[in-house]
Amino acid sequence: MPLRLVFMGTSEFSVPTLEALAEAGHEIAAVYTQPPRPAGRRGLELTKSPVHQAAERLGLPVRTPVSLKSAEEQEAFRSLEADAAVVVAYGLLLPKPILKGTRLGAFNGHASLLPRWRGAAPIQRAIMGGDRDTGMMVMKMDEGLDTGPVAMTEKVEIAHDMTAGELHDVLKEAGARLMAEAMARLEKGELTLTPQPAEGIKYAKKIGKEETRVDWTRPAAEVHNHIRGLAPFPGAWCEMPVAGKPERVKLLRSTLAAGSGAPGELIDDALGVACGQDAVRLIEVQRAGGKPVRAEDFLRGAKLERGMRLS
Repeated sequence: MPLRLVFMGTSEFSVPTLEALAEAGHEIAAVYTQPPRPAGRRGLELTKSPVHQAAERLGLPVRTPVSLKSAEEQEAFRSLEADAAVVVAYGLLLPKPILKGTRLGAFNGHASLLPRWRGAAPIQRAIMGGDRDTGMMVMKMDEGLDTGPVAMTEKVEIAHDMTAGELHDVLKEAGARLMAEAMARLEKGELTLTPQPAEGIKYAKKIGKEETRVDWTRPAAEVHNHIRGLAPFPGAWCEMPVAGKPERVKLLRSTLAAGSGAPGELIDDALGVACGQDAVRLIEVQRAGGKPVRAEDFLRGAKLERGMRLS
């Protein structure tokens, strides 16, 4: 028989998994997501999360608690009498009574090859760390930070110029397929769990604003990984002398390039920039308040010349 599930997710990354579980015929007893947040240019309009909107399209009941720590919320969760909880990019801490509040436990879709990149920003950190592959994993949750035993894995190659946004889109679809298969196996009593290795642990801390500025003194490979690992959000940036005035410009796409010079020096007329070792070429950038544009379009009005320095 199909499982009775509670789905817990918030971001757009979670939506394909919710849709896959509903399509597979599982009964979704409730969808938990974070409450509507202020949005819009003035922050005056409350906007429902992508998962909230998807659940309403599917005709599923939605719950939006601010916290799951109260006895009342925990009892409301248990009263659903679900077989299992599925958690994908939910964003709230799950206390022990929630983890134990279903018959078979809570299963998380995590975007890394655990135990590498446990934590909040595994997609960005994998690219920034120069990893050549990553993946999606389904694990049974325990009280630790992404420490539970692993049920299923799908490995994904990280292409040389792939951005975090592109990898995000590949992984969200892989995660939907993987979780649907995991729940099918759980339904049949055929889902096996394997403890994570004790070695190879690495933590993917949340991206801080202080680390988004590009450091041109680093080797080109590291600068390139930094730019693509933060694209499209929050975006790596530097200051450029645009039309003779210093301006903060977001760097959205790059590639490795031939050439050398002082760190931050423009080495040609096509946004080739020298690094501490070798160089990168900027492919796509975004001025403050503007839209992302290709380098050649940006250069038409930027009045940048070879030999200028980016700070």
